Amino acid sequence: MNYKDRAPLRQQAFVLLRDLISQRTGIHFDDSNMDLMIDKIDTLMSERGIDSVIDYYYLLKYGQNGTGEDEWSNVLNALSVRETFFWREFDQIKALVDVIIPRLSERNAPITIWSAACATGEEPLTIAMALDQRGWFQRVPIEIFASDASTAALCAARAGIYRDRSFRSLSSELRSRYFTPFENGRWKVDPGIHSKIRWSRANLMVESEIIDLARAQIIFCRNVFIYFSSANIRRTVNVFSDRMPDPGFLCLGAAESLLKFTTDFDLREIGGAFVYVKSLGDN
Repeated sequence: MNYKDRAPLRQQAFVLLRDLISQRTGIHFDDSNMDLMIDKIDTLMSERGIDSVIDYYYLLKYGQNGTGEDEWSNVLNALSVRETFFWREFDQIKALVDVIIPRLSERNAPITIWSAACATGEEPLTIAMALDQRGWFQRVPIEIFASDASTAALCAARAGIYRDRSFRSLSSELRSRYFTPFENGRWKVDPGIHSKIRWSRANLMVESEIIDLARAQIIFCRNVFIYFSSANIRRTVNVFSDRMPDPGFLCLGAAESLLKFTTDFDLREIGGAFVYVKSLGDN
């Protein structure tokens, strides 16, 4: 049933639930895609034996017998978008290894990279493989942190096992170099590369969970803000701006812009890619 065809009280209940989900997870659904949210929430409600949207809203907002936080994990797992693959939007990662890392390495200090919504792990592993190819791990201390709000996505990332669809942009030579065949036609990432990543659960809407991660010199937060409301984008970017060092490099997706949200970052072309730079000087 279409969202607009539902009874007015049920529509209002779903709006309350939508706003609560946006506040807690950052993921925002407008009227044009409310049906997507409703389909997923209806499934969760059915699995819990809950018929009333308001009852489910109260479960999430106030908890019940200690189940509130567990149910938020289920909501995040259901609503999180995990469509990703190796070597996606590689121009920014090429700029990272060709320009940004060499520039930061001149400071003779450890370099920290954070993949802020790593999903099932393809992005941070791509970063690690690209750095390994250029020998950067042997030349300068580099830490790669990867986080996601979805426990299901993180479980897959920590396992490091992937199907063919994750390799649509990765050459067969690199797949053979960094992966070994696994059961049922899947591939397992090389343990040496996988160990370069420090995985953790972090919700971008919970400042206490990301303030330490946001101290990274380089943050990849790509194809996340397209699902956020303007208020949630501004809220997240403010944390980045407050915590990132100078200079700091912020990589967003090709369809994302900070133009309306902050003046703390300048959009610059670096090594053929567009990157937002937090800098008080001309670094």
